Amino acid sequence: MTQNIKDNMEVIGADGVHVGTVDRVEGNRIKLKKSESDGFHKGHHHYIELGFVAGVEGTKVRLSANAAIAVTLEEEKSGKPVD
Repeated sequence: MTQNIKDNMEVIGADGVHVGTVDRVEGNRIKLKKSESDGFHKGHHHYIELGFVAGVEGTKVRLSANAAIAVTLEEEKSGKPVD
């Protein structure tokens, strides 16, 4: 499934709500575009583990969690959770 995830695909939660946009896949994580980070975390990339991907549907990557939960699963480059 990883090979089906392409740059610029929309990442959505299980509820269909926008979570981010794929910058690229790095190792076992999706690197999200930094332009979509907000608040204190604006201006740098966040990452989502590939284990949270439920599937790829056309041009969208669907996560197994609703968007409100998915954003709490985002990580910093170091692998630490986003505060």
